Amino acid sequence: MKSTGKSPAEAPHNRVSIVDVAMLAGVSTQTVSRVANGSPEVRDVTRRHVIAAMNELGYRPNSAARALKRGSFQSIGVITLSLSSPGNMRTLEAIALHAARQDFAITLLPVMAPTQAGVQGAFSRMGELAVDAVIAIMEAHLLDAATVTLPPGVKVVVVDSDARDRYRVVDADQSDGARKAVKHLLDLGHETVWHVAGPEGSFASERRAAAWRTTLTAAGRRVPPLLRGDWSADSGYTAGLLLADEAGCTAVFAANDHMALGLLRAFREKGKSVPEDISLVGFDDVPEASSYAPPLTTVHQNFTGVGERCVDNVLQQLRTHTNEPGVTLVPAQLVIRQSTAHPKK
Repeated sequence: MKSTGKSPAEAPHNRVSIVDVAMLAGVSTQTVSRVANGSPEVRDVTRRHVIAAMNELGYRPNSAARALKRGSFQSIGVITLSLSSPGNMRTLEAIALHAARQDFAITLLPVMAPTQAGVQGAFSRMGELAVDAVIAIMEAHLLDAATVTLPPGVKVVVVDSDARDRYRVVDADQSDGARKAVKHLLDLGHETVWHVAGPEGSFASERRAAAWRTTLTAAGRRVPPLLRGDWSADSGYTAGLLLADEAGCTAVFAANDHMALGLLRAFREKGKSVPEDISLVGFDDVPEASSYAPPLTTVHQNFTGVGERCVDNVLQQLRTHTNEPGVTLVPAQLVIRQSTAHPKK
């Protein structure tokens, strides 16, 4: 490697340029650019010399200049209402990994308040950042109002929301998953199925509850009163205390696995055995579901598939320069374990 005769300590404090790296490494600026961009068209020995020069000088590629040159920031913004939801975290992980495989980074921006103003603020802030597209994980009725507007030219994909034909939507097939859960219990011989729904305003909760009601009605079965929780195990426990005293309740469909965990505790405290007295089905298939007592029959949501299809959708929009609305549904599968059985004769 050639030397300029200056040590890093003697180098000026202004920003190190690609020319400085090329001089120190004894290569062309084009070669330095190829190394910075990860091009395979550079010999290993040359790549090592260039990287050593970058490290010695403290060189960092000018991402803004590179973005102007190729017309892309190679970055996807992700707006989400919650980082505590296991589903959101698994979807976010899939988005980040799949984006990285396509040489894209992600910029995460949580919504400060679950309101129209909070969502608009997040979109506005994202429009100021260096992103080519936005994936919004909404879960609630916060994209309906005309006050929520898109940053100009930014492609958008929405997860778990109702985009009202404004954006492209990617989601697990909530309705079909719920239908499979209820049909499984009916096929076992239960006369009807009680339901502990998620909170009002959640699209996932609404779709699962609607499918529960439609499936029972189509089978000519009585539709029991709906009980509502808030996705937490505590709310499932509260509902379980009521259902344990409900005469004729032999089967329950919980809108998520955390509420199902609370139901299991309530049934146990009330002297009800699962599945001998009451069969129970959850939704999500959280990693711990197979370790519940008993292991939980549940609907598996393919969060990885949802995240990957989000990235594929935004990249397709970027390639074709379109932002057409549409819906992509990722199939949900019923996983049968030991929490469901035929009712007692």
